[in-house]
Amino acid sequence: MADEPIDSGRPVPHPVAATFDLLGDRLTLTILRHAFVNRTSRFNQWIERTGSPPAVLTARLAALVDAGVFIRTPQVGASDRFDYLLTELGRATWEILVSIWGWQREWTAEGALHPDLVHDACGHRGPPVLMCRTCGRTVTPRDTDVELGDDALGRFTSSGRRRARAPVSARSDMQFDEVMAAIGDRWSATVTGLALAGMRRFGDFRTAMNMSPTTLTERLTRLCEAEILYRSGEGAGREYRLTPRGRALFPIFAFLLAWSARAHPEAPEPGLRIRHRACGSDLVPALRCRGCDARLERTDVRFEPVSQAVLDRLA
Repeated sequence: MADEPIDSGRPVPHPVAATFDLLGDRLTLTILRHAFVNRTSRFNQWIERTGSPPAVLTARLAALVDAGVFIRTPQVGASDRFDYLLTELGRATWEILVSIWGWQREWTAEGALHPDLVHDACGHRGPPVLMCRTCGRTVTPRDTDVELGDDALGRFTSSGRRRARAPVSARSDMQFDEVMAAIGDRWSATVTGLALAGMRRFGDFRTAMNMSPTTLTERLTRLCEAEILYRSGEGAGREYRLTPRGRALFPIFAFLLAWSARAHPEAPEPGLRIRHRACGSDLVPALRCRGCDARLERTDVRFEPVSQAVLDRLA
């Protein structure tokens, strides 16, 4: 569990790496989505809604329990069956999920079919914006500096390699494929994160990550195909720059980093910080309503299915 003391006799995983390993997975995100939106808490409900093989779903739920995201409790009147209930740490993933939903809503073809996020207080429907909880200003990647410790990237990419994951079925409600290009493995997440920090040149990526040219070329090509990066220039002057679609991933990375600190409070300093230039503080991210500028908390919003009238227009 996340709040257990760390055993000094075992290697301690890098907190940010552990977070990407846990949450950078389409089935895990789908499990959490149904827990929030549909209040799903039972194994057979997730089987029905995700189409996942039972053994794969069992493994993901076990990982979420071990991480302290869910607590497993016997069902009333059926001690051999269990409910999986979100913990306080699990409920704290809502900003990550909303940020992923917002990115998909604005930057993927199927986004118009996703449920609306509604702010109850003002009735605004649609994605929120990122803000700094310390000073209250809206934040974009250009408003921040990323600070890396000397060995931060080495520890991130080498810490506790994730195991290969079994494929899961492509149920129609599992629409996290496109965001996986950026957060679905550590190399891609590191390249995207460095691009968000301002890195552009192939040699700089390679030096920072101590990565083979072949692997780096494959990741950069994949991110260009996903329209997260684009290539400009030739030869020694070639650069890989973020597209608007790629820059819009920034809130996801900001909230994943913030959640990692909460999930691993006793882990060593990760050597990775996002500094907000306007106030000089480490960025503590929050969500702001675009309609009334209020800071949003989990209980302030709800998801509503897209209306039939909108679906008819899109048909």
